[in-house]
Amino acid sequence: MRTKRIRDLLLSKLGHRDADAAKAKIEAALSSAGLKIKDDGKTEYLLFLGEGEIAALAGLIDRHWDKLVVAAEKKSKKDAKASVSPEIGKSVKALLKDGGKAVDVALFGRMLADLPAVNQEAACQVAHAISTHRVEREFDYFTAVDDKGDDDETGAGMIGQVEFNSATFYRYAVVNLNKLVANLQNDRELALSAVRAFTLAIARAVPTGKQNSFAAHNPPEFIGVCLRHAAPMNLANAFETPVAPRRDESFSAQSVRELARHESRLSAVYGSPQDQWLTLDLSAQWSADKGTAQTTLQALADAATALATQALSAQET
Repeated sequence: MRTKRIRDLLLSKLGHRDADAAKAKIEAALSSAGLKIKDDGKTEYLLFLGEGEIAALAGLIDRHWDKLVVAAEKKSKKDAKASVSPEIGKSVKALLKDGGKAVDVALFGRMLADLPAVNQEAACQVAHAISTHRVEREFDYFTAVDDKGDDDETGAGMIGQVEFNSATFYRYAVVNLNKLVANLQNDRELALSAVRAFTLAIARAVPTGKQNSFAAHNPPEFIGVCLRHAAPMNLANAFETPVAPRRDESFSAQSVRELARHESRLSAVYGSPQDQWLTLDLSAQWSADKGTAQTTLQALADAATALATQALSAQET
């Protein structure tokens, strides 16, 4: 949950308590750990918290309800913080320290400026998508007529334009398996579930903006999963020389072929003999002898999970 309204979330979980008293006690408990609530009831910046952390915070406040009563009666927030038992502040920090085993936090990390002890370094890095070829900007010019306009209104009720483009994109992400397991408090099974969910999600993720105007529901033509043993490799330089348009072949097919060529050149120098590929290729341009081909996204996610399991088991032995 990413929100500035942590007080309201906690208040809803303490619904059996008096609302005014609960607000004051929530503020005192959070303040004791260094998280400030402004006069509008929000934190100064967005907090990225797991659902388990939110529930545990509510439980902590409920358990220490009587101990927080002095803080709730203080007039200033500074006095309130000073009056809370240091043990409560330590308990709040300890509760937040490990991210509550939330996969979102474990994958993408978080930073709390006022509470650096609970910062989480991300196990996942995601690069911006880039086009594999030169892109021309297009313009969608539109007008709309006011259906209830007067007889003397002959112009448009609205006029404007939207800029857009259509391109074949290369998108890259890397997950550090060891860091993911560590972020999830060494819960290996949860980490493997996260790998499967991430594989499915990154393939299906589609931006929601302007979908009613463009209906851009275009799944990938090619998905490659590689277990690297030496270092991650972003293959974006495959398109340093942009793919050129051809009448007899799509951008997607050419892009996959260039990607495969570039990967072969890089892996020969920087790769490891133990590197393993899994692919889902609708373009039929990836080398058949390079990795194990999958026929469905579900099969790819299962195979990626099995590959991660194999890697973690090898480390344990």
